[in-house]
Amino acid sequence: MTGVFLSFEGGEGLGKSLQAARLAETLTQRGRAVVQTREPGGTAAGERIREIVLHAREAPLSPEAQALLFSAARAQLVREVIRPALAAGRIVVADRYFDSTLAYQGYGHGADLEGLRAVTHFAVGDLVPQRTFLIDAPVEVVLARLAQREGARWDRFHGTDRDFYERVRDGYLRLAAAEPHRFVVIDGDRPEDRIAADIRREVDALLGAPA
Repeated sequence: MTGVFLSFEGGEGLGKSLQAARLAETLTQRGRAVVQTREPGGTAAGERIREIVLHAREAPLSPEAQALLFSAARAQLVREVIRPALAAGRIVVADRYFDSTLAYQGYGHGADLEGLRAVTHFAVGDLVPQRTFLIDAPVEVVLARLAQREGARWDRFHGTDRDFYERVRDGYLRLAAAEPHRFVVIDGDRPEDRIAADIRREVDALLGAPA
């Protein structure tokens, strides 16, 4: 039996992680076998890499170094968690996947996109989600929500300038336009329940379940 692979993408502060968790909970309540993952992380090695790439303030990282670290964590996650779960017929709900590297390190920081795609293919092979939910909103919304996180733990990407977030958003929308069969763009500047309802309808259509 082959499982179903769903991923969530989007800018900071738009509720992507919350929506991934809500979907996983809904599917579990319906009796589906669900595995939820996050990037970077999800394995012992991935969580160690997460500390370095996101929270090691004393360790500056070039965009290329960031991409390689993210890809290393992703390769381990795919081998250790995602592929076995799919082989067992489970639904995998991923909080970020390789599109984050293309959007952030590629479009956002200017790293070579073809190089990033090559590294990504080496890390994950041909494993692509059936659906990717892109939570999208204007950069003003992203910045306003990040401002509400004052006092939170230092994060490498939260102090980045407006232009960076504009490039990331543009990158995500370009990725979505290039693969309309995979991406579902969700308006993230709305109440959480409405966003969750839209995602649930899309997943129900994919799985053949009632809305």
